[in-house]
Amino acid sequence: MDIVKYMKQRASAVGEALPSFVSSLEGAEPRLAEAMTYSLAAGGKRLRPVLMGASYEIFGGKAADILPAACALEMVHTYSLVHDDLPAMDDDDLRRGRPTSHKVYGEALAILAGDALLTDAFTVLTRSRYGRRVRPEGILKAASILSRRAGACGMVSGQAADLGAEGFLDRKLTPARRRDGLDLLSYIHLHKTADLITAAVEMGAALAGAPERDYRLLSEFGRDIGLCFQIADDILDVVGDKKKLGKSGSDARNHKLTYASLLGLEEAGRRAEALIGSALPKLARVKGRPGPKAALAAMAEFVYKREN
Repeated sequence: MDIVKYMKQRASAVGEALPSFVSSLEGAEPRLAEAMTYSLAAGGKRLRPVLMGASYEIFGGKAADILPAACALEMVHTYSLVHDDLPAMDDDDLRRGRPTSHKVYGEALAILAGDALLTDAFTVLTRSRYGRRVRPEGILKAASILSRRAGACGMVSGQAADLGAEGFLDRKLTPARRRDGLDLLSYIHLHKTADLITAAVEMGAALAGAPERDYRLLSEFGRDIGLCFQIADDILDVVGDKKKLGKSGSDARNHKLTYASLLGLEEAGRRAEALIGSALPKLARVKGRPGPKAALAAMAEFVYKREN
């Protein structure tokens, strides 16, 4: 399977649909809608909605059946990036090779655009039309998953802990402090990044009405590749080509606590590899169509080996 081609095709469908969901929000202030669309149109891998589509397809149907839910998830992800880039957080000037939202629209409107993307993600998720296979109870469960994984018990707490950990490495690293750092990193990575990637496969399974056993296995698979994604991201922030990354790389500047900064690149890489080794057997135990399962496995490998 050419996973890069597969992901580009699936990402393109999401990217083409996203602006229409913003334009359908009748009464939105024009400049606000423009700022929302600007960040959504920045491109990217669209990893989370592509994962959701493959997870859904394991149990029948086509990813197009759940395009609104996939776009809703990408809206939440995009809101998190808009806010991450703000001067009060990571203070980044570039995102996916373009000026960040606050550089174009100012801080206040960037904050409001992020707020609107988050809130109206649930408008898109719950008020859109879906394929006939998608049941109302599946949509309700998907909304519950997204709110839980993105909120104070999920991604937002991971972001808060990440901010709180800045400067952790400025003090001498005793063995006890190194253990504390590893515990803190586990929490940050689990929530800041892995929760929303886990949500992607959970939402796909929920919208398909997957059996509980398979839902749990996919959830664990999503957690593992989400953790691997963040370790790979931390490594790329150090050694990656900034032109390919499309961002400046702010971890060192902000004194971020990462596996690369705490343990070194080699050990960080071993941990990422171990997570892929943990994820794939769980996916193999899921009962369903082999094609989408193969796509998920290939995406897991892509997460580990990617260059941007």
